[in-house]
Parts: sequence; C-alpha cells; structure tokens
Amino acid sequence: MRSPTLLHKYSSTAGIWDEMRDTDQVREHYSKVFHALQQLDISILQQKDKFAGELFLSQGITFTVYSDNTGIERIFPFDIIPRIITGKEWDHVEKGIAQRLKALNLFLKDIYGEQAILRDKVVPPELIASCPHYNRDVYGIKVPHDIYLHISGIDLIRGEDGNFYVLEDNLRTPSGVSYMLENREVTKRIFPDMLVANHVRRVSNYPLLLHDILKQMAPTQISNPAVVLLTPGIYNSAYYEHAFLARQMGISLVEGRDLVVDNHKVYMKTTNGLKPVHVIYRRVDDEFLDPLTFRPDSALGVAGLMSAYRKGNVAIVNALGNGVADDKAVYAYVPAMIRYYLNEEPILSNIPTYELENRDAREHVFSNIGNMVVKRTNQSGGYGMIMGNNVTEEEWSKARKEIEKDPRSFIAQPIIKLSTVPCFIDGAFQPRHVDLRPYALYGPNGVQIVPGGLTRVALREGSLVVNSSQGGGSKDTWVVDF
Repeated sequence: MRSPTLLHKYSSTAGIWDEMRDTDQVREHYSKVFHALQQLDISILQQKDKFAGELFLSQGITFTVYSDNTGIERIFPFDIIPRIITGKEWDHVEKGIAQRLKALNLFLKDIYGEQAILRDKVVPPELIASCPHYNRDVYGIKVPHDIYLHISGIDLIRGEDGNFYVLEDNLRTPSGVSYMLENREVTKRIFPDMLVANHVRRVSNYPLLLHDILKQMAPTQISNPAVVLLTPGIYNSAYYEHAFLARQMGISLVEGRDLVVDNHKVYMKTTNGLKPVHVIYRRVDDEFLDPLTFRPDSALGVAGLMSAYRKGNVAIVNALGNGVADDKAVYAYVPAMIRYYLNEEPILSNIPTYELENRDAREHVFSNIGNMVVKRTNQSGGYGMIMGNNVTEEEWSKARKEIEKDPRSFIAQPIIKLSTVPCFIDGAFQPRHVDLRPYALYGPNGVQIVPGGLTRVALREGSLVVNSSQGGGSKDTWVVDF
C-alpha cells in the first residue's frame, strides 16, 4: 500500500485544530512533506520507523519511569513524521517567550531583593510566603549579570483557535533538550532530502550557545573559566541527558562527591589534585545542593557550596530559588508581571487558571469538574494530575478531600483540546495530540531560543497527556520558511 491511500484516510476531529489539515486541504507549510510522503510505499515507512527505533536503542536514548515496577528504563518513543511550524508563527512565539522570561527574571530579582511587586500587591505576599520553593537562604545574594533564568523550558499548547498558549513555565532544571537534538539527528538519517527541501531551521547549535552562556556567567574575569555539570548520578531519570550535554559541551560531568569547598571556593577532585570550578550547571534540586544549609541527609550536593555562592566565588546555573517562579499558582500572575515590570501587554496568553485556595474558584471548579484538569502546584511529569473528564467517582472523592485539606497546593484549568498532528502508528497515519517545549537561553546578550524545541506526543488515542512517564513520546519539530 502506498502512502496516498493512508493520507486520504487521515481524518481530523471536529472542533480540534489539526496542524496538517484545514478541512480537506493540506496546509501550505505541510505540502512539501505531504508530497514526499506520497511517493513512499508503506513498507518503506515501516522500515524507516524500525530504523529510527534501532538508532534510539543503539544510542541508549532512554528515560525512567519510577512508578513502574516491571522495569523502569525505557527507550524514548519517537514518531517519524515531523511536526511543522511556519517561520512566521515561530517568530511570534519567540518574541512572546523572550518577553515572558524578561518579566520572570525581574520578578525573581525583585522577590529576593526589594520585593516591590509584593508591596504593591500585584502578587499576593501570602502566595509567595506559602510557596515551598521560595528559598529564604538566597535572599539578597547577587547573581552574575542579574540573570536567574539561564535555561528555561516553556510549555506551549495550540488551542482550538490555532493560537499558541503558555501552559506552564519550567525554570528550575528543565529537561528534554537532548531528545530535541537526538530527534533531529535521527530525522537527518531517515529523511535527509526532506530536511533540505523544506529549509528547516537548525537546532544543532544549542550546546554551543549553552556553553557560551555558562562561561559568561563566571564570577571572575578569566579567559577560560572551568565549567562542570553537576548530576545526581546514574539513577536519575534524566541522567542520559546530563551525560549527553556534558559530552556535547566538552565539560566535566561530576557528582557531589567529586567537588569540595575550601576557603569558600569550589574545587574538582582530579588525579592531578584539586582544580578550581567557576561555574556549576546543576541538575540537582535546591534542597539537595548543600547539606550544611538545606537537607543534612543529602548525599547529592557539596558541603559548603552555599558559602562559596554567597561570596560570589562560584556561579550556579540555574540560580537557586527559581522554583518560586514555576509554581503553578504563581503562573497565573505572569501576565500581571509583564505589565508591572515591562509596561507591555503579554504576547502569549496564559491558560485561564483557578487558584483553589480561593473559595469561589474552588466551588466553580467542583461544580464543573468534568471540564477541568486539576494539577498540584509543585508537581511535574504529569504526576498528581486529575483529568475531570475521565476521573471515577471514587478517585474524585479522594482527590476532593485532598484539595479541601490543602487547597494552596492545587490549581485548576479548563481542559483544552490540544492540537493534533499526523503520526505513523500501527502502519497508518493517525492524529495525536501534542504540546511544544521550546528551550530558551538567557545570557548577558539577551534571550536566545533555538527554533523548534521538543514536541511531545500523546501516543494513546484520545489522550491529552503527553508526558513520557504517562505514555507519551516525541517527534522532530521543524520551523520552516517558505
């Protein structure tokens, strides 16, 4: 069977924005890919799909599912059909993310300094005081170039109207960028001619951009600052990515036991003695970074690291305390932050968000739970999420009691029917829901965003949950100019 038959059978769902089809027409930016796929026999696509899986397997591209007792290491699911975004759409997204990050960075500088936004009641002071990730130990610490958000992953969805909306901000230790880069490398192997023909913007320079920014964060003026990537170790779910990025940047991958603090300075243990460390790209959460300041039982961090940080002898990327800015309850106030700090209207809109600590909002959500998704304010990976359209009475009764006991820890949003894109599943082209995580780098010269990011796919039919830990996968994301 040739692809034209399969493509003609592809049908989008009414009321959901399909990114390839507009009613019966293929959208213009998909036309070249559509034409190329029509020339391929289905058996060729199946071979390419199998080859892609073999490439991921040989490269050891995995993720970890902690909740599955049958074996937690999994090969990351990959769909071979690229998701395509126009250059014009991407330029709008890029401006919106840059604006958002500038405001969020000013917010972090403010709440760990003068706290003007709290005094002016733009953001409720009690919201910040109750945030578990507001880190009082870093209050007043000056960070290099006043930059807190060096590396961000901003989750976007395309709604029923075709517009992009911000779903959430990932500002602590955002993961997934290695999958974005590996997806592109695999696509180069299976569809090299299509990449060239569509003038796809490149993402391969991300490690170079990241390395440059890390070096620029060094607190001392030296020509070649020492940069390391601090990992929790091989059992962390994102360890593959830690090793991948360290290798791509040519920097040392270290664990806490490889570093030592002496006289408020950080050193790396080597076979040739101690070597100074100037910048730490940390993939360890705040509370585990220094057992002398935070959790005394932590074996992942470095004793005395906070003393070196306070003295300005080492830069930590991302800055400590960022978690307050990606609290899902604080997310609701980002548009207000943009107006307050930048005196601009938001370019990208938020999803309407209900803070369940508010009694009226809580009653509204409870009365309309079938149309709502409830999330924990400080959870990630799709855990702790309640999809109101398929929750059982027993599950909802239990969840409702938890919400009423601690409403500050929950928010709710209306269920948005994510846009769909074509995927090659079981030998057929089928629509599946997707989101998008662009990766932004913030340095002294401003915000830089590699064009595309990571498209996550809900591989189960009808599912809106794209997280890999919940059965999702990914695909290559093309930004094309035509």
